[in-house]
Amino acid sequence: MIDRDRFPVDPWRLVETSFRLDDVGVTETLFALGNGYLGMRGNHPEGRFAQEHGTFINGFHETFTIRHAEQAYGFAEVGQTIINAPDAKVLRVYVDDEPLSLDVADVREYERVLDMRNGILTRRIRWMTPSGKDVLIDFERLISFDEKHLALMSVEVTVLNADAPVTVSSQLINRQDGEDVYGGTPSAPKKAGFDPRKAERISERVLQPQEYWQDGDRSALAYEATESGMSISVVADHVLDTENEVEARRLIEPDIAKNVFRVDAKAGVPTRVTKLVAYHTSRGVPARELVDRGRRTIDRALRVGIDGIVAEQRAWMAAFWERSDVRIGGHDDLQQATRWCLFQLAQASARADGQGVPAKGMTGSGYSGHYFWDTEIYVLPFLAYTTPQWARNALRMRYLMLPAARKRAYQLNEAGALFPWRTINGEEASAYYAAGTAQYHINADVSFALAKYVRATGDEEFLHREGVDIAVETARLWTTLGFWRRDDTGEESFHIHGVTGPDEYTTVVNDNLFTNVMARFNLRFAARTVREMAERDGEVYRVMVDRLGLEPGEEDDWERAAEAMHIPFSPALGIHPQDHVFLEREIWDLENTPPEKRPLLLHFHPLVIYRYQVLKQADVVLALFLQGNHFSPEDKLADFEYYDPLTTGDSTLSAVVQSILAAEVGYQDLALEYFRQSIFVDLADLHHNAADGVHVASAGGVWTALVCGFGGMRDHFGELSFDPRLPADWPELAFTLHWHGTRLEVTVTRDALRLRAGDGDPLGFTVRGVGYVIGPNDEVVVPLADQGPVIPGRPSLKELADARREDGSILSASVPTVTTAIPVIDATDDVGLGLDA
Repeated sequence: MIDRDRFPVDPWRLVETSFRLDDVGVTETLFALGNGYLGMRGNHPEGRFAQEHGTFINGFHETFTIRHAEQAYGFAEVGQTIINAPDAKVLRVYVDDEPLSLDVADVREYERVLDMRNGILTRRIRWMTPSGKDVLIDFERLISFDEKHLALMSVEVTVLNADAPVTVSSQLINRQDGEDVYGGTPSAPKKAGFDPRKAERISERVLQPQEYWQDGDRSALAYEATESGMSISVVADHVLDTENEVEARRLIEPDIAKNVFRVDAKAGVPTRVTKLVAYHTSRGVPARELVDRGRRTIDRALRVGIDGIVAEQRAWMAAFWERSDVRIGGHDDLQQATRWCLFQLAQASARADGQGVPAKGMTGSGYSGHYFWDTEIYVLPFLAYTTPQWARNALRMRYLMLPAARKRAYQLNEAGALFPWRTINGEEASAYYAAGTAQYHINADVSFALAKYVRATGDEEFLHREGVDIAVETARLWTTLGFWRRDDTGEESFHIHGVTGPDEYTTVVNDNLFTNVMARFNLRFAARTVREMAERDGEVYRVMVDRLGLEPGEEDDWERAAEAMHIPFSPALGIHPQDHVFLEREIWDLENTPPEKRPLLLHFHPLVIYRYQVLKQADVVLALFLQGNHFSPEDKLADFEYYDPLTTGDSTLSAVVQSILAAEVGYQDLALEYFRQSIFVDLADLHHNAADGVHVASAGGVWTALVCGFGGMRDHFGELSFDPRLPADWPELAFTLHWHGTRLEVTVTRDALRLRAGDGDPLGFTVRGVGYVIGPNDEVVVPLADQGPVIPGRPSLKELADARREDGSILSASVPTVTTAIPVIDATDDVGLGLDA
């Protein structure tokens, strides 16, 4: 999948050995740095040939009025999009006043390295100038995890064979509202056409200058966003290290600051310029105060020293890998890709500190910097089991959004709270309600993530103080959203109508299975939480009742709705229909759909897609994983075999889930195939949109596929269990979990599962239904007879031949008519028009 001459295998580093212009956007994503608050795309310091000169800050956004073609009550009114923060990455180099420009430079050596072990980006170039100067240029970039506002970058220039004038131009540029003289247009043309995954563009000026100044080698720019009113400051200072003579020149304007260092370089004597940059943002603090904060950040960094900052970064990363690494024996290519994915999760979430985890992290403007349900289902498990504090921070973001969620529920005639499908500031920002607002399952996803966090950590203090508000308000929504039905026998059932599940190729349906199954969990979890609070801590319970206005018996209503929840099932096909009418639709023949017509959303009108049984991503299959304790092994196999041939994988959220279920039911080769699709989705640009930023949820899903798919870990009912499915050519899989404060090192081989515990209380767990207890600093080895069932090949539509619906009609597959041009009927041709009657 990857050009290994250009990107060689290295278990701890992503290495690029040659520069190319045709995929510059992709490499900007692959070599991006971030810490959860601040992110910088992997742009080259020369500031040229970029697809997107991106610097992003989590939550820093602009708002705009959404203009609907046809307005209706309750439509989202105000959109939000992430702002491109002022760019501090530029460190241009000139020798003999000749600029280093990689497209034309005579580059004798080139290596760019993302060091994932230490969290540092480096680049080394050996450049032969037109006048014969042999120049070595070393570049380094770091975004601090310890000090979330701080970035550090340096360039060291050494003319090896002669004396020469050298210039380093360090700049701060407001790229949101205009480019510098070199522009930002990529050399490779952008793909034309509509793509809903890209960010909205605002034509008016976004960043209004508030303050700009120079003080020696220190520069500052500060702005306020025109509509959102958010403020931002960037302060940069410079440290020179050289024995050469240097002269400094400076320029300051509202949208650019320059610090230019002119060096009389002696042969073999290096000149190193280090740039320290501090970013601060706020929803209400004046820009001037943010500048003062930036000054203090830089002052602290200078006291620590550059070497001290680098040492802190390495120590932080060492601790991260100790608790988060997943090791795959015998496959360095998969090991490299796994660590790249895990590193992206740290970069997206570590210092989010109460903000959400955007779908692209801070690596690109794709999806406008919005938070989705991706965080709760695909990212939170990794956080909860490796660094629980990060999971708690992400959940607090949802807690802080409750006022807006309550307002949204009221607007949609429901009780409780309704979390937005996509947002930055808590308000719904989806302009297309059918595949957006209608995804009510977001409520259950948030509560599910809350429950998973509490299960993994035992953090009942957070649950009872803040988390319970999420559980109660989301449960309240389901009781008013759903409908009660009574059949001829008098038996009652609870139904949820007019919703969209995870599969966005099927919208606004009744009784979506995923939604109903997850809502059932949400209702039960809320009822259980409230009852346990009443039993364990009467005072905390009374405070909660007063705060939420909990009525007597509300939890009984939730429990009743959960027990009566309608779960669709087709006796004729022996599967769970995705929704009430899903099986009535015709089947889309994906096996015979032209590859150039994928993804479907870019080539077919939604109405065409909605008429067919075809999935953008796993829907029922995702429910089988998340709520697997409610489905039998036979159910899982039948459902997987039915839905797998109907799933396009047009969403990067899909393959990881298909991998997990394929492994569980026995399609082990297929599980590995889906896993490889997931782990290389960005590294190999498999969906052709890696240039827009990292697919963070897919990266989180990679961890889940390893731990839950091949490692076989589950936590249903708060009980830790294992049923491994180690791929045939993997000698070993090892990972670390944190369960109720105890560190567990898990190693799976072909013939055994080994658990080693750290300090803590004795813990119970099961392996394939057999219970074990492990004590502190103890080890338990469980023999494995096999790695589960093995089914060759993959499910196919051919296996549905002669299958019949409940009404007896035969299922058949077809491809919608594909037209390359709209047919034109000659006005003189009356054939078929009825004119000859």
